[in-house]
Amino acid sequence: MEHVLSTHLFVNHRLTTVWLDRIWRAGIPAVEIFCARQSLDYRNRAQINELAHWFRDSELKVWSMHAPMYTDDVWGRSGPHAVINITETSKPRRIAMVDEIKRALEIAERIPYKFLIQHVGVSGEEWDEHKMEAAFTSLEDLKVFASQRGVEILLENIPNGFSTSERLNTFLEATHLNLGYCFDTGHAHMMEGVETAFENMKERIRSTHLHSNDGTRDAHLFPYLDPGGTIDWTKTMQLLRSRDGQYPLLLELREVEGMHDPLARVLEVFERLENER
Repeated sequence: MEHVLSTHLFVNHRLTTVWLDRIWRAGIPAVEIFCARQSLDYRNRAQINELAHWFRDSELKVWSMHAPMYTDDVWGRSGPHAVINITETSKPRRIAMVDEIKRALEIAERIPYKFLIQHVGVSGEEWDEHKMEAAFTSLEDLKVFASQRGVEILLENIPNGFSTSERLNTFLEATHLNLGYCFDTGHAHMMEGVETAFENMKERIRSTHLHSNDGTRDAHLFPYLDPGGTIDWTKTMQLLRSRDGQYPLLLELREVEGMHDPLARVLEVFERLENER
């Protein structure tokens, strides 16, 4: 299975060609770029141009882009106005949020990528029919904008009332949006369980987010290397291999303070995942 690393691992650092070169030199062939303004400022043309020039001459590929979650560079701590949420029921605010996501999609004009990973709602948000209608309106607009740039939108299962595997299936059946999924193991572990979520989502899975946790906190732990993670990776890899070739192994990890050579640890995780039988 193809190996991809999310730049979420370095998300609190400005994404530069130095980081990308390190990833490529470590032997990782592709990345998912996490669109957070402290890392990749999707409105900063100078940064986008610098990265675009580098990718043009590099063999490192961009598999996907994670849609921005906040308009600020401090994880939304500047206030509620900074949260990007496509379930927003106020039309002017929803249009402004969709426009933020469109700025990330425009990056594909300079740095081609295949998928945009999109959340429906925010963590912990409860299901609401009117918000679901707002999400449909947002995604209908974003799907057209993305397709014009050769990008497909994938919905990610996240811990809220809109994004369990069953709710996502119901949503797509009702709206006929015909979108794919990004299957997140850590989020599934916190909700209905990895196996149940996979079985519900498997027909539409086009990408993955692999990381671990203890079932209660979205910690984005390194599989195997952190004793706090309780996902059964043997079983998880058996599930993923049951549809081999449909998606890559994509690690979405959190930086560990004091970890020596994190990219070497990433390679260790990839190797151990591949050796699971």
